[in-house]
Amino acid sequence: MADLLHYEDFPEGMVIPFGTYHLSKEEVIAYARAWDPQPFHLDEEEAKRSVLGGLAASGWQSSAIAVRLAVEAYANKSAAMASNGMEEVKWLKPVYAGETLTGRATVLSRRVSSKRPEMGILRMKFEMFNTGGELKLEMLGVQFMRVRRP
Repeated sequence: MADLLHYEDFPEGMVIPFGTYHLSKEEVIAYARAWDPQPFHLDEEEAKRSVLGGLAASGWQSSAIAVRLAVEAYANKSAAMASNGMEEVKWLKPVYAGETLTGRATVLSRRVSSKRPEMGILRMKFEMFNTGGELKLEMLGVQFMRVRRP
């Protein structure tokens, strides 16, 4: 595990850029069929008439994409242990079919667990943007990370 990133490698204020993800119309509809079968996620005409104004991903799908981008950017290269959840999830603007997304994670605070000194606790902010720079999603949560030297 020496070559993996550990708690010590994530200072407060660190910003971790994500790669990109292109969301196709087919993916939006397939996800909606399986997990969120509302008309404005399944049908372009229904979506145009809705408050979304066009075919858009479920907020849960948008969140899952953010997690995937975070895993690819740093979690699979680290000694990540788990998470106990998200404190807050905000779907600020619709994520439309055909958009390309990117994002970043920021370390807001950090501490070593008093009960488990081998585990660091990182409080993180995750943000996702489209190519026009519009903030689409924001999540605040915790990432448990193995401490290199407890």
